[in-house]
Amino acid sequence: MYYLLSKVMVYVVDPFYWILLFLVLHFITKNKKFKKRYLITALVLFLIFSNKILFSQFANYWDIEKSELETNKTYSCAIVLGGMASENKDSKGFFNGSADRFIQALKLKQTGKVDHLLISGGNNKLNPGSFIESEFVINELKTLHVPDSALLIETKSRNTQENATLTKATLEGKKLPPPYVLVTSAFHMRRALLTFKKAGVPVLAYPGNFTTGKGNITFDYFIPSLEPLGGWARYLKEVAAYSFLKLKS
Repeated sequence: MYYLLSKVMVYVVDPFYWILLFLVLHFITKNKKFKKRYLITALVLFLIFSNKILFSQFANYWDIEKSELETNKTYSCAIVLGGMASENKDSKGFFNGSADRFIQALKLKQTGKVDHLLISGGNNKLNPGSFIESEFVINELKTLHVPDSALLIETKSRNTQENATLTKATLEGKKLPPPYVLVTSAFHMRRALLTFKKAGVPVLAYPGNFTTGKGNITFDYFIPSLEPLGGWARYLKEVAAYSFLKLKS
C-alpha cells in the first residue's frame, strides 16, 4: 500500500501539475470571476515555484551535510541506496543525474574509509522487468577493480523502507559491526536517516548529489526558471514522505 501511495504522491506534490490544473480550470470555467481567479492562482504558483532564490534557500535548509567520519577509523560497510541508475528501452542500465552516489561510495572504498560496499536496490517500477539496479552498479564497481570480497548486494528493495529492512538483514547475516556509512543524495538523506533509525540500523550520513551550492546569489537567480519546478517536485515528495514517517507509529 505504501509503495503504491508513493507512486501517486509523485504527481500530487508536483507544483507543475498544480499550475496545469488551474490553467485547465481557467479555460474550461465559464464563470468570469472564477476564470480570473484560476489564472491569477496559476501565475502566482508559477512565480513562486520558478524562483531560484526560494528553491535554493529551501534546498540548503533541507539537505543534510556529511557526518564527520573519524580520521583513523575504517568503517565496516557503506550502505549505498539505489536511485543512481536507470533502465533504457533495451533493459540495459545507465547512470542518471544521481550518479554522485556511486562516486561518493567509490571514494569511501578507495580511500580506505570503509571495508565493504552494500548496494541496495531492485526495480521500483510498477511493472518491473529484468533490470536490477544493484546488479548493474555492482558490475560497474567490478570494472573499476573493486574486489568481490568487498561487495555486498541487496536486489529486492523498491523504496527506502525496504532498503532499510533488507540491508539490516544482510548486514546482520555478515556480522558487520555498526555504525554504517549511509550514501544517498542530499535531498533524500533526511528521510533516509529517519527510516534507518526506525529500522534499528545505526548510520552516519554521507550524502552526495547536492542540489544547490552555498555561493553568492547572482542576477540570474531573480529570473523565473523552469529548473526549480522539477526540484520542488523532488523536495516536496521528500517532505510529504518524511512527515508521514514521523507521524507513523
